[in-house]
Amino acid sequence: MIFLTIGTQEPFDRLVRTVDAWCASAGKGGDLFGQITERAEYKPKHFEWVSSVTPEVFQAHCQQADFIVSHAGMGSIITALTYGKPIAILPRSAQLKEHRNDHQQATAKRLGNRPGLMVAHSEEELPGLLDTLVAGSGAMNAKTIAPFADRRLIEALRTFIHEK
Repeated sequence: MIFLTIGTQEPFDRLVRTVDAWCASAGKGGDLFGQITERAEYKPKHFEWVSSVTPEVFQAHCQQADFIVSHAGMGSIITALTYGKPIAILPRSAQLKEHRNDHQQATAKRLGNRPGLMVAHSEEELPGLLDTLVAGSGAMNAKTIAPFADRRLIEALRTFIHEK
């Protein structure tokens, strides 16, 4: 199963439209489930979707997924890495009015070389990444991260806070 999530704040029609077109051409619509938000203008035609899911259902879909397709939101990325699931991300663009700034572009640049995380810098790149993940090429590289911050980070933050 492939899980598409766009987060809970804003629609991401460019990502949903690209994934829907890929499902149609690759015949993978039956393998994909999406969470796309009720404010989305584009409604997929080639895969099952809902506008929202509970946190428990979100976690279940992430655990069951062979891989995840998402915006470059930290919640989605951290969840995928926590479960050791490969994730293909398409960062939102402020220039395209998909977000207020380009922090997702910065996230993709910073984390893009992490095993199991594949970045599409444009919607034209995404179908190839999805084909790679379906073939299993990206799945073997996914690494699991701990669900909690490293002890050293927590201590550094504690020290910083107490010094201020």
